[in-house]
Parts: sequence; C-alpha cells; structure tokens
Amino acid sequence: MKNHVYRQKDIVHVSFEIGLLLKGIHGLAEIIGGVFMLFLTPGRLNFLAHFLTKHELLEDPRDRVANFLLSLSNNFSVSAQHFTVFYLMSHGLIKCILVFLLWRRKLWAYPLTITSLILFIAYQIYRYTFTQSIFLILLSLFDAIMIVLTYFEYKRIKSAR
Repeated sequence: MKNHVYRQKDIVHVSFEIGLLLKGIHGLAEIIGGVFMLFLTPGRLNFLAHFLTKHELLEDPRDRVANFLLSLSNNFSVSAQHFTVFYLMSHGLIKCILVFLLWRRKLWAYPLTITSLILFIAYQIYRYTFTQSIFLILLSLFDAIMIVLTYFEYKRIKSAR
C-alpha cells in the first residue's frame, strides 16, 4: 500500500515536470512568435497570403483553406498586429518566468502560477466566445491540468520542508 502511494506521488511529480517543460516550450514559442509578428505588417501578410494561395485558387477558386487565409490577411490591421505582439510577448514572458521560478522550487511561485493560470483560462474562454477556436479550449484544459498538478506539487514540496 505504501509503495502505491509513493508511485502515485512520483507520477504526479513527473507529470508536473513534463507539464512545466511543455509550458516553457510554449512560452518560448510565444515569445518567438511575438518577435516574428513585429515584422509581419498587414501588407507583408497580405502579400504572403496571396503568394501562398495563388496556385491553389487557380485550380479551385472555392478552396476553403486558401480563401480563409486570404480573408484572414485582408482583416489583419496594424492594431491587430500590435495586440498580437503584446499578447504573445507578455504571455510568453510570464510563462517562462513562472516555469523558471517553479523549477527553482520557489514556494511563493506555486500560488502565483495557479492564479496566473486561472487568469489565462478566463481570458482564453473570453476569447473563445469570439473565435470558437478549439485550440483555446485545448489550451485551457491543459492549463487546468497544470493547476491541479501545480497544487499537488506545492503540497508535496511544502510538506517536505
């Protein structure tokens, strides 16, 4: 019975570590995406979308993916660019800092991470009401799992001290 309890704690701990790694990678990807978005002006995006879709639209003018990309690029504004840069850079930076603090086992970082993830989920659900993006739901589910894992890891570290 005692072995079973230790095995469960190990699984939770390993899951937490894997989740942290994934959060760190995602945070870095958001920062890189934010830097990329600094240089992707609406004109450049429009040119890129037309360049990437012109052959497909010659074959099938009703191609859904190609027309979606063109529509997306036509609706991309400077204010959308600025918001995207701000969102990706700040979100990625916050995640990377929290991951670093958790890997350093800073006790105060666990409640801060849980609070941050709750706020991220709230915002992602809010954005979902506009976009209906399944990605936002999946990201929110992953964040919810990370909240639970962070809580258990916090309890484990706190009791070990």
